[in-house]
Amino acid sequence: MTFGQSDFLLFLLALPVAAAVLYWSLKKRDTDILRIGSPDLIARLHASVNRRGRTAKFGLWFIAFALVIVALSRPQWGSEVEIVEQEGSQVMIALDISNSMLAEDIKPDRLTRAKLEISDLMSKLGGDEVGLVLFSGAAFIQFPLTFDYVTAKSFLEDAHPGMISRQGTAIGDAIETAIKGFDETRASQKVIVILTDGEDHEGNPVNAAKAAVDEGVLVYTVGLGTGQGQPIPEPGTFNGNTRFMRDRQGQTVLSRLDEDTLKDIANAGRGRYFRAGGSPTAAESIAAELSNLDKVSIHSEFETQRVERFQIFLAAALVALVAAELIPDRVKTRSRPTNSSQEGEPA
Repeated sequence: MTFGQSDFLLFLLALPVAAAVLYWSLKKRDTDILRIGSPDLIARLHASVNRRGRTAKFGLWFIAFALVIVALSRPQWGSEVEIVEQEGSQVMIALDISNSMLAEDIKPDRLTRAKLEISDLMSKLGGDEVGLVLFSGAAFIQFPLTFDYVTAKSFLEDAHPGMISRQGTAIGDAIETAIKGFDETRASQKVIVILTDGEDHEGNPVNAAKAAVDEGVLVYTVGLGTGQGQPIPEPGTFNGNTRFMRDRQGQTVLSRLDEDTLKDIANAGRGRYFRAGGSPTAAESIAAELSNLDKVSIHSEFETQRVERFQIFLAAALVALVAAELIPDRVKTRSRPTNSSQEGEPA
């Protein structure tokens, strides 16, 4: 036997103390009555008191209270298998890991802020499946759709620009790769969330977003960076020795947030655009959007649960209380004949 709320069992320790206090108070009352009353009158009154019944009644009360305490502790034994239907959406997150995401116009840098937004979003998804696509000049699925957010976050933390040798920002390829990651056998809502600075150098991401809608997929975008522009640190040149990327003319390359492109992608994908660093956060805004989508059953789990048995103890407590109330406080006694009636009897 196990208990779901074992802390309640501590109240059982109070029952012996309560019993001792009750016994002492009854004894004291009897002593006080004997001291102030006529012994003969008290003896006649006590003759009708059901002493054994009173003791049994108090005992049943204490048993009932003990059973109620055990019931509150939620005793459990045995087990049963329960099928749990999980409702939610399929969410593929596309994270830009190009070199421009190392720019520090939002702190600590664009890529780290994007990871924080994704981690926060995962914490708010609830029953949704989540997968991750990494992209720069090419795209690949870092991990497929899963409910295991802990493992997903560990893969997310490992993402860095060096994972894809081909640099660039191919948002269209990221959308196409994310679509391939959905499970087409399930009718759940499918969503792509793209986190990038929006500087698309390849393909046509707006057309890719329209194609996603044709597949029943919504596309949301999250912009990282500022419109003023920021130099791009060369990988491996941090910690006070930062060098910035330059073009062929030797000019420092500035990376700017392209909000117009990201808004066009979101509009074409029937989603919405959010900017990282705002209030509420992008993660909070997207989570609110996802919560309003139609949910369908996307996963069934078999859970083994212990069977609650508190009803047995509550029923036993009720029986004890009813039995206590059925015990009479007094018993019938035969009256002793008086002296006058004895003298009138014939010899």
